[in-house]
Amino acid sequence: MFNFTATYTDMYQLSMAQVYFKKGKKDELAIFDYYFRKIPYNGGYAIFAGLGDLLKTIETLTFSKEDIEYLTQYDFEPDFLAYLRTFKFSGTIYSVQEGDVVFQTQPILQVEASMVEAQIIETILLNLLNFQTLIATKASRVAMVAKDKTLLDFGLRRAQGPGGYFASKAAMIGGFHGTSNVIVGRDYNIPISGTMAHSFVQSYDTELEAFRDFAECRPKKCVLLVDTYNTLKSGIPNAITVAKEMETKGQQLLAIRLDSGDLAYYAKQCRKLLDAAGLAYVKIAVSNQLDEFVIKSLKEQEAPIDIYGVGTNLVIGKPNGALDGVYKLAYSSGKPRIKISESLIKTTLPYRKQVYRMNDENGKFIGADAIAIHTEEKVDLMHHPYEPYKQLEVGAYKQEPLLTPVMENGKKTIPDYSLNEIAAYSKERLSHLLTEYKRFDNPHIYKVGISSLLKKERDMLIALYKTDKN
Repeated sequence: MFNFTATYTDMYQLSMAQVYFKKGKKDELAIFDYYFRKIPYNGGYAIFAGLGDLLKTIETLTFSKEDIEYLTQYDFEPDFLAYLRTFKFSGTIYSVQEGDVVFQTQPILQVEASMVEAQIIETILLNLLNFQTLIATKASRVAMVAKDKTLLDFGLRRAQGPGGYFASKAAMIGGFHGTSNVIVGRDYNIPISGTMAHSFVQSYDTELEAFRDFAECRPKKCVLLVDTYNTLKSGIPNAITVAKEMETKGQQLLAIRLDSGDLAYYAKQCRKLLDAAGLAYVKIAVSNQLDEFVIKSLKEQEAPIDIYGVGTNLVIGKPNGALDGVYKLAYSSGKPRIKISESLIKTTLPYRKQVYRMNDENGKFIGADAIAIHTEEKVDLMHHPYEPYKQLEVGAYKQEPLLTPVMENGKKTIPDYSLNEIAAYSKERLSHLLTEYKRFDNPHIYKVGISSLLKKERDMLIALYKTDKN
C-alpha cells in the first residue's frame, strides 16, 4: 500500500550521513542492535512483528528524483546529493523470526552495513518494528483470554491515521482471525468481515424492514445489529423473525451483534430467546471498547459470546501507545562501540552478538536467554546485565540461537511467509512459554543475561571510556 522512499527518515540521519560521506567514513562497516528495554502492558513477553514488511521495504528503498530536488534546499552539498541518487541498501541483517516470543534488552535484530546505509534505514526500521510488535503483543494477550472464540479487528476508524493498516496485519500475527479492514484483506489475504452500522437501521422506517433488506441482499454470513432501539423488545424479536424467514429459503442467519449496554447480561438474554426460537446455531457477536480485561471479565461471567470485535484498544496499543524500541551502535571502524550512561540499564552492549534461548529436554523455554558475542558457540554462565552479582548456570540446557541471516547484500534471504504461517509459528512458540510468564498480574520476569566474555568486554570498555575523558 505504501510507497516508501528513503526520505521516510529523520533529518539527523541525513545530517550525519553527509558528515560520514565528506570525511571518507561512509563505507566503514557498522553494526547496530535493535531491542526494547521494557515489555509493554506490564506483561511477561512480546511478539515480534513487522520483519517481512521491513525487509520488503529496505530491498527497494531509494531516493526518488523528487526527494533529491526537495533536499537541495537544506544545505546538502551537490556531491552528497549525487551519492544519495545511487543509494541502495547492500548490507546484511540478522533477526529473530517474525512471530517469535521476545524479551527486554536482547537484540531482536542486527544490521551490519556501511555506516551511511545503516543510519538511513534506522527510522523506518524503528517505525515498522516498534508499532507492529506493540500491536501483535496486544492481540496475543486478547487471544490468550478469548481462547477458542473468534476475534475480529474492528479498529481502522479509531487508529492513528495509516497506522491502522499495519495494526490490522499485526493483529493477525497475534492471533486474530479476521478484520474489517478491506485493503489489508486485499494486500495480505486476510479474511474480511463486516455487518451493519446503526445508521443502516436508522435509515429505514422500521427495524424489521432494515433487517429483511439486509438479509435479502447479504444472506451469506449475515449478522444483524440488534441494539439500535431496544435489544430485547425490538432487536432480537425482529432478528428471530428474519432468521425464520431465511430458513424457508434454505439460508441461515450467522449471528446477532451487540454493541452497547451490559454485554454479559444482554448476551445471556439473547441466547435464551434465540434458543427458545430453535435458533441455537445463531451466534452472538459483541463489540464496544473491548480489550483483554473486558473479555476476561465476560468469560468469567460465562457470557455466551462467540465472536469478539475488538477495535480502539487494540489498534492504538492501549494503554502504552508505543514500544520503546531502540537502535544502538555496537561496532564501527573495526572497533567495538559502547554508549555509557549513569544508569547501567541504558549502557549498550558492544560487538556483533548472538542470542541463545535456553530450552529443557522437552523443548520448553526455561525462562532464560543469554546474549553472547557472535563467535561464542555456547554459554555456560550468564550474568544479569545490570546487577553484577546475579548469575545463572546454563551450560546444561539446550541452547537455541535466535539470530539468523534474513538479508544478505541487500537481498532478502527468507521466504515471504503468509500471515497464517507467521501466526501459527507465534502460537507454537508461545506454547513453549510457561504460564507464569503469560499471566496479566505480576508475571514472572524472563531472565535475559550476558555471557562472561561479553560482560568482560563491556566492563573493559566502560573502564576505558571513563578513564579517557577525551
